[in-house]
Amino acid sequence: MDVITTALQAIGLFLVTNIDDIIVLSLFFARGAGQRGTTTRIVIGQYLGFGGILLASVAVTFGAGLFLPDDAIPYFGLIPLLLGGYAAWQVWRNGDDDDDSLADRPISALTVAAVTFANGGDNIGVYVPVFLAVGTGALVAYCVVFLALVVILVLAAKFVATRKPIAEVLERWEHILFPLVLIVLGLVILIEGGAFGL
Repeated sequence: MDVITTALQAIGLFLVTNIDDIIVLSLFFARGAGQRGTTTRIVIGQYLGFGGILLASVAVTFGAGLFLPDDAIPYFGLIPLLLGGYAAWQVWRNGDDDDDSLADRPISALTVAAVTFANGGDNIGVYVPVFLAVGTGALVAYCVVFLALVVILVLAAKFVATRKPIAEVLERWEHILFPLVLIVLGLVILIEGGAFGL
C-alpha cells in the first residue's frame, strides 16, 4: 500500500510541477512540424533537462539533509508556499506573461534541454522539501516515477500541439492552477511536519 501511495504522490507532484512544460513542449512540436526526428530530439532534450533538475534536487536534498536538524525540515514547505505566493502575485499584478521566446531557436535536443532546465528552476524548490520529508526508498521511487512520466509528458505535449482547443484551455488556466497547487503543497508540508506548532 505504501508503494502505491508513494507512486500516486509522485505522479501528482510531477503533474503539478510540469504542467507548464506541456505548453512549452507543444511550441517545440509546432515549430518542428514536418521535420524528421522532431519527437526524438524533444524526448532526448526533455530527459536531459529534467535529469538535470532531478540531479540538482537530489544533490541539494542530500546536502541539506547532512547539515540540517530534523526539526528544520518541515520549514522547507515555505519554499513552495513562497513560490506559489509569488506566482499568484505575478498573475494578479502582471497577468501571465511567460517570456518563452522560442520562435528564433532551432529544434535541437540541447535547446529543449536548456529550456526545460531553465523552466524547471521552481521544480527544484518544490522537490527538495518533499525529498527531505520522505525516506531514501520513497525518494528513489519518486525519481523512477518522474523519469517514467517524462515520455508521457512529451506525448501529451505532442497531442496538445495538434489540438488547438486543449492548448487554449491549458494556457488559460495554468497560471491559476500552478500557484494554487504550490501554495497547497507548501501548507501540507508545513502542517504535516508540525512547523510553527501546527
